[in-house]
Amino acid sequence: MAGRPAEPEVIWARPERTGRGPRPAYTRADIAAAAVRIADERGIDAVSMRHVAAELGCGTMSLYNYVPRKEDLYELMVDVVSAEYDLTAEPSGDWRADLMALTHQTRALMHRHPWLPRLMSPVYGFSPNALRYLEHCLACLDGLDATYGTKMELVAMVNGMVTTYVANELATAERSRSLPWSEQQEQAARIGYLSREIATGKYPRMAASFAEDAGPIDLDAFFDRALGRVLDSFAR
Repeated sequence: MAGRPAEPEVIWARPERTGRGPRPAYTRADIAAAAVRIADERGIDAVSMRHVAAELGCGTMSLYNYVPRKEDLYELMVDVVSAEYDLTAEPSGDWRADLMALTHQTRALMHRHPWLPRLMSPVYGFSPNALRYLEHCLACLDGLDATYGTKMELVAMVNGMVTTYVANELATAERSRSLPWSEQQEQAARIGYLSREIATGKYPRMAASFAEDAGPIDLDAFFDRALGRVLDSFAR
């Protein structure tokens, strides 16, 4: 493939263009934005060099001069949506509150771009906008009495929790859309079955649990409680 490196190469260390020849018709930002549009509309599996080229109105092979590998394209996509974080406010000094606010941004970001949880990997963790985000996270954690290694572990744990939580939310929503009946009908049938099973007396602890709190579950409050417990584990 044209432009494909013979040795391992970080896309961010690769110049967008050399000083010779005509100015390229596109930038990496153009290509990443086109890929994001496709993923937002049709899912990450629809992202290919062919589809991105069609979105831009150019030849497929010409894109390899800008982006040597599909993995590089994914990295560009993660970086371009990471620019959506609002990191303009200075840390307040309350590291728990600041980190909680960032996780709410992450959750919203993943709902805007439902393909994002599938690409969250250490491989894509050090793009320019990701580094900007990580630096801001560490600034928020200045008030936490811990080593930088521990702080990085905390950020990784929080991001992992948010990614898993949102992936489950998205999968649940996708399943609901595929049902031949309404979500309310589905829930009513399942609650009815569960109530009958609990009433048999075979599950006394489950019965006590439902007697204590019959629901419904406030998923936003549950998210905050779960995240708070992770943060509490790092507080001294």
